[in-house]
Amino acid sequence: MERPSLEFNLPDNHEEGKLYVVDSLNNLNKLNVCPAESQPSLDEEENTGGTEESMAGSNTRNQCLFFITFILTLTISLALVSFVIFLIFQTRNEVDQISRRLLSEKKNIEELKKFNNIILKHLNRSRIME
Repeated sequence: MERPSLEFNLPDNHEEGKLYVVDSLNNLNKLNVCPAESQPSLDEEENTGGTEESMAGSNTRNQCLFFITFILTLTISLALVSFVIFLIFQTRNEVDQISRRLLSEKKNIEELKKFNNIILKHLNRSRIME
């Protein structure tokens, strides 16, 4: 099977860039010409190179996925920790307010007890006088 030649006017870049573009076009042409089931066997150099590239791409993709998952996990953990710290401060503020109210009520109760004692003493004196 003959491969059609593709001619492109590429700007004068580095040789590696040109080779990469030509290699990519050849790979694209192979995919378009040969269906997946009947792809011709490649010689050893292309076969090992393709496997290494595929494994490198898979490895890079797995590393990228791991990195994104790691960053996402860290972000969620940071959000949860921040929320817990916020709740701790809110709870501490509420407890402080309740403590202040209790102290205030305790003072009020003590004052009422004093008034009650004064009234009882006054009543006892008035009964004794009668």
